[in-house]
Amino acid sequence: MVIGIGVIGAGVMGRDHALTLADFIQGAALVAVSDVDVNRAEAVASATRVERIHADARTLIEDSAVDAVLIASPDATHEELVLACLAAGKPVLCEKPLAPTVEGCLRIIEAETALGKRLVQVGFMRRFDPGYVTMQSALKSGQVGAPLLMHCIHRNASAPPWFNSGMLISNSAVHEIDIARWLLDDEFTSVTVFKRRPLDSAALIDPQFIVMESRQGTLVDIEVFVNARYGYDVRAELVCENGTLTLAPRPPLLIRSSGQEISSFADDWRAHFSVAYRNQLRAWVGSIQTGIPAGASAWDGYAATTTAAACWEALQLGQTASVKFQDRPKLYN
Repeated sequence: MVIGIGVIGAGVMGRDHALTLADFIQGAALVAVSDVDVNRAEAVASATRVERIHADARTLIEDSAVDAVLIASPDATHEELVLACLAAGKPVLCEKPLAPTVEGCLRIIEAETALGKRLVQVGFMRRFDPGYVTMQSALKSGQVGAPLLMHCIHRNASAPPWFNSGMLISNSAVHEIDIARWLLDDEFTSVTVFKRRPLDSAALIDPQFIVMESRQGTLVDIEVFVNARYGYDVRAELVCENGTLTLAPRPPLLIRSSGQEISSFADDWRAHFSVAYRNQLRAWVGSIQTGIPAGASAWDGYAATTTAAACWEALQLGQTASVKFQDRPKLYN
């Protein structure tokens, strides 16, 4: 069974997903591309040998050749497009965030719950990264005991000029929020966000240091630094009762010469997590074929957005903020 996939959004992420679907994912066929910039859509279609181009995303969703939809359009469009996919009864993989607001995520959950089946997967690709998968397996084995602390680092070489202080949380640290929830199988109850020093309101607050406490009492800290300059760098360590679990570094090349050891960093997240992105798409296509959900659910998207919103509140108020969740529908248990 070959799944016809339509990709909405032909920017950086949409293009990468389209190329991966076209060349690496068995059981899937990229059949359509949509972008409000038709020239950009045409460029991606040409690179992936796709003939069906839609200027309007809803037309792609309604296209009979499209069995499932991948959304990589701007964040503000996600809620509307995911709801349109649910209305059409089509599985959808939506890049994070599921929706920019907590209320938007809840509307998606309500619509999916009314259908009585899971059709939404959120693009938290780290759940498919071999390093994090191995870390989760080792934690579940019980060898190192229960988790006590988790340390996370998320650094980018530089942020685009349109990045704002809230996006350090909603676009960057949200990946650590989700992967910590996934590893610990727990939700967070409170968050505190520290900044390096007082800055005027117009300045980008970078770096930020986030501390979260889970329901089971595990403490998680996140350093998010989007203008670290030297490269893209992601690290994680779980400190447990009987040992630690550390995400192994992965330099693409290690050079030993003239008394020095030199390694390089990936340019950005796409290169660093290239295997995770491929594994995510394979799992998504497999879930459509088998009917068994994979990856982050709409509830996970809601939980991540809710926790991120609490972090933003804590940063603005300069004090600890509570994380409050709605009751989880049975569909996501």
